[in-house]
Amino acid sequence: QVPLVESGGGLVQAGGSLRLSCTASVRTFGNYVMGWFRQAPGKEREFVAGISWGGGTTNSADAVKGRSTISRDNAKNTVYLQMNSLKPEDTAVYYCAAVLGTVTALRTRGPDSWGQGTQVTVSS
Repeated sequence: QVPLVESGGGLVQAGGSLRLSCTASVRTFGNYVMGWFRQAPGKEREFVAGISWGGGTTNSADAVKGRSTISRDNAKNTVYLQMNSLKPEDTAVYYCAAVLGTVTALRTRGPDSWGQGTQVTVSS
């Protein structure tokens, strides 16, 4: 288990932007594939984006493709999710996630560790 702490959520108007951050308390952060999931009320948790340990491979869900960018700074043990052109349907609790493996594994099997989540609310 990797302790993960998210920040950066909040209330934003449709069309606005937010940047979520997630910091991991682990010495070997660079070994982990990192990602973001989200869960809207009444819906299942879904994959949003993932990034490989070195940042060279990223993958994002169709729902956010072209509007979001995942990145990481291994020197700061932090992964980011920049979201632009936000829509009301992006409203959800966003969870940081970590796994030892691949971005594909993160997306298909899920992570080994979860953060506590940060609320993103997009008003119309």
